Amino acid sequence: MDQSRTPLFDAIKDYIDLSPAYFRIPGHRLERGISSRWKDVVGEEIFKFDLTETPLVDDLHNPEGAIKEAQLLAQEVFSAEHSYFLVNGTTCGNEAMVISTAFEGQKIAIPRNAHKSVLMGLIISGAEPIYLSPVLSKELGVQGGILPEDVEAMFRTNPDCKGVMVVSPTYYGICSDLRGIAEVCHRYNAVLMVDEAHGAHMYFSDQLPEGALAQGADMCAQSIHKVTGSLTQSSMLHVKSKLVDIDRLEATLHIVQSTSPSYLLMTSLDLARYELAVNGKEMINNAVELSNYGREEINKIEGMICLGKIGGILVECGAGGCAVGVGLNVRGDAAEYVDADRAPRRPMSIAQAAGAAPERDALLAFVCVEIVGAARAVASGRGAAVLDAWRAAQDLRGRRVCLRIKDRMRAGRVREVDPERGIRLDEHAEWFMPHAVLRVEEGCEE
Repeated sequence: MDQSRTPLFDAIKDYIDLSPAYFRIPGHRLERGISSRWKDVVGEEIFKFDLTETPLVDDLHNPEGAIKEAQLLAQEVFSAEHSYFLVNGTTCGNEAMVISTAFEGQKIAIPRNAHKSVLMGLIISGAEPIYLSPVLSKELGVQGGILPEDVEAMFRTNPDCKGVMVVSPTYYGICSDLRGIAEVCHRYNAVLMVDEAHGAHMYFSDQLPEGALAQGADMCAQSIHKVTGSLTQSSMLHVKSKLVDIDRLEATLHIVQSTSPSYLLMTSLDLARYELAVNGKEMINNAVELSNYGREEINKIEGMICLGKIGGILVECGAGGCAVGVGLNVRGDAAEYVDADRAPRRPMSIAQAAGAAPERDALLAFVCVEIVGAARAVASGRGAAVLDAWRAAQDLRGRRVCLRIKDRMRAGRVREVDPERGIRLDEHAEWFMPHAVLRVEEGCEE
């Protein structure tokens, strides 16, 4: 399709150019009834886009023309099989996903950090919630992702669960291993729904985790207004699955969406999609670079930690929560080695990736920020033997090391290594938290 097209915007513009004698709602009749006090500040043209359903501008609840084409263009951009404009925000998208997935008395698994709109969907549908606990980072004080192994455990006791809802990324930007969760869900013939309110941008940069649909999610709802340029309250719902009952989903959208959909909101979605299609990669990559700069500056402030790239160590949130590594992107049991210009090489096992680190002359890195499950990763040291996954980190016990923590340095013999608390030295009673340990060097003096 021609992604340079803006069908709904163009249809409304053409309608306005007709200068119709307007006897429809809204009652302000294009811009005429709007307060002059408001128009004196913002102008009057924008109010002409505040229309209702006409044959020329289509109908959201029965799209056949401009809105249908606009949704098809969005469908292509996000590689979906069906895409829907939402004028009641991602709230109604979450409600629709829940209501269309389970009837009264049927089970849906939801995380404890789910948005209240998911609970609204449960109330309306009558579905029974099965709660999943997200990873909790005690050091950072934030909730993280949902683990595939926890989803697997849930299905073992609830094999009749109809679907799983995951928030990814979370409000704090932490992503779950959706690919791993999708594999588990689909083994049980269950639908994976993703509240992707803060993640519409992840489809437009290789520097970010993949979007939900790319990782196997069956449905996702996105707040386009939060991160990708549409007006507040405008969102999209995408489907990429044969498990979803499309007729039921569309019937549900009639229930949770306004019967007076705002054409201002829908036009903003049409134009936001256009910008993403034409300029999205450039815009999002630029935003990523600005974020990296901001994060680096924040991490220079004593006592401040910004989740992400810490002191040259890359933070990656994946199957095991969040993992940190020099030269490693860790995802579950696999990893990608990242070279100096951050260009990912081919996927490889953690052991292989650790083995690649000496080529970069990397310092021995203690890798752990709330690492759980199978994601146990350590990089290699200068002249040291390759460390193979988390088990090898136990070899640090009894060795004399120097921990570089921001501008401080602590030397001592390693007494304990713990995946949640960090490293503890004989000479120091305190634990050095995983997210604060920037480097571990052998044989240094304080």
